[in-house]
Amino acid sequence: MTSVMMGPYCTQTLGDYGADVVKVESPDGDVVRSIGPMRNPGMGPIFLNTNRSKRCVCIDLKKEEGRAALLKLVETADVLVYNVRPAAMARLNLGYEVMAKINPRLIYAGVFGFSQAGPYAAKPAYDDLIQGATALPALNARISSDGVPRYVPNALVDRIVGLTALGAILASVVHRDKTGEGQRVDIPMFETMASFMMGDHMGGLTYDPPLDKGGYGRHLSPDRRPYQTSDGYICAMVYNDKQWKSFLKHVGREELFDDPRFATFPQRIQHIDTVNAELSRIFKTRTTAEWAKLLDDADVPSTPMHTLESMMQDPHMLATDFFQQVEHPTEGAIRSMKVSATWSKTPVNPTRLASHLGEQNAEVLAEVGYTPEQIEKMHKDGVLRQAAIPDTSEL
Repeated sequence: MTSVMMGPYCTQTLGDYGADVVKVESPDGDVVRSIGPMRNPGMGPIFLNTNRSKRCVCIDLKKEEGRAALLKLVETADVLVYNVRPAAMARLNLGYEVMAKINPRLIYAGVFGFSQAGPYAAKPAYDDLIQGATALPALNARISSDGVPRYVPNALVDRIVGLTALGAILASVVHRDKTGEGQRVDIPMFETMASFMMGDHMGGLTYDPPLDKGGYGRHLSPDRRPYQTSDGYICAMVYNDKQWKSFLKHVGREELFDDPRFATFPQRIQHIDTVNAELSRIFKTRTTAEWAKLLDDADVPSTPMHTLESMMQDPHMLATDFFQQVEHPTEGAIRSMKVSATWSKTPVNPTRLASHLGEQNAEVLAEVGYTPEQIEKMHKDGVLRQAAIPDTSEL
């Protein structure tokens, strides 16, 4: 019972790893279905990239027959994942106590805005809001030339919380398999991202009384960015002492060995703005291609600064076939990203590409005992909804 990004990303990963995932959508469908560009209605790229390895059913849970159908699915489920506020689940009479009576082994996993123990418990939350609440825009303002706070151009919170939920769910599965007991597990966005951000930036606020106002200097250095070369940009990381000695030798700046600000890792961190500014000046003296070779020769880590398009042509990505072209049953040729993790004994692949709204209604409900006649009546009564499948004869 998840939509948008956070829950779908978590459950897609579970599906990629081999779980049988059934996505339960409302009659309106997951809102990201409508985010384009797209070839067919309801099959936008964000939906395609966060809802593979699932079967999709569409049930109106506000109708009693719809609620009953969901409870029938829950009877044999290992996990229920939802990302509406717990109060909304309670209004539907789908709270943990109800579910646990039906299936005591159920892991009831909620991904939502805030811990239910605090004053924000009932507040709605989105990625941008939690970015703001955990200081990301404020930190961006500190390093931007105009001092304007900005969000990170990525659904960072949704994906981080989704992966945190993945770990919490799998830990709960281990507990359940050892004890036979299911449980409720809450994964709040605010607390998860506060830990994620403050792990880097708590700084002197870690101590009581504080030693400073927090913030990791290296991350907040204004010249911590891709280095401008004489004809473009390159990403490089001159980090430890060995890399610095090799780098300075290869660029003919060995006199900096004698500068205490550059001599050791602690000193470079303490004077990071000076260090990064000097690197910025040095990198402007050669072309991007010259730097790529020099940095490889010096054994200093570097990568190209890709655009979205050029990343897909990266030789490493091509060699590993990461962006695979696959044939979707209705959307034609699309690119699908490989599962990034690999296993020596249990390799995995996505089990299916993203489905249309309610595409597997009949298949899934038949598995829990509904007859074809019952399913047809539920469609007629508006309990189930199924989008029209596009004609693929011209693909």
